[in-house]
Amino acid sequence: MPTPVVLPRLSWGSPSAERRALLIHGVGSIGALMWRYGVALADAGWRADAVDLRGHGSAPRALDYTLAAYGADVLATRADGGPWDLVIGHSLGGAASVLAAAEDATWTRRLVLIDPAIALTDRDREIVRDSQARSFEDPTEQAVRTEHPHWHPQDVELKVLSVRQASRWAVEQTSAQNQHWDVTDAALRVSVPTHVIASDPRVYSIFRGKPAESVVAANPLFSMSVVADAGHSPHRDQPEATMAALHAALG
Repeated sequence: MPTPVVLPRLSWGSPSAERRALLIHGVGSIGALMWRYGVALADAGWRADAVDLRGHGSAPRALDYTLAAYGADVLATRADGGPWDLVIGHSLGGAASVLAAAEDATWTRRLVLIDPAIALTDRDREIVRDSQARSFEDPTEQAVRTEHPHWHPQDVELKVLSVRQASRWAVEQTSAQNQHWDVTDAALRVSVPTHVIASDPRVYSIFRGKPAESVVAANPLFSMSVVADAGHSPHRDQPEATMAALHAALG
């Protein structure tokens, strides 16, 4: 795998908590936007650490924005030198998590993937590029509120912050350097229990109803639930239902 960079962390919960979780955001985002998962896990007695991915937030900038590079970074991110009890990855973070877990079965004991970008169709790639371009063209709270009127105020604030902190070049290169966006082979090699919390395809999902969903059927360690009436970021569109799905997945 490529040479990793060290990713900055933001944490919820007690440093002495017995259970440790890693939270990994999607493209154009930051670790702080995973706050719903951080709060939910901390309230349940976990310690949750969210990272900024390379080129995002306060993370190091680089030249390599391939999926393999993102995977190498998260694989090098450890819970005090040991395995994570849980890794939650959204979108690009889900793809990076799959690559890391396939590379090293001891990296985490469990995966939860939030509408993961395991394989993107050409239409999905165009939708993602258009969404990111619009975010950079008008990085204001008013623009975010107009597009997502039901989001929590903190999600609106942090979405604006994420655009202002991200490298536009890095976000664009994440698309340009991954013309073949497909980590299906890695997903088939994942050997830890993995639950996909998918978005509602009636709104928009890059997993549910797409070729990548075949992974669930092909790997018996995968299971799936769907958050009704939620788009690609269910923790922002339908937070209560998404946290309920998370707690159900963790048993």
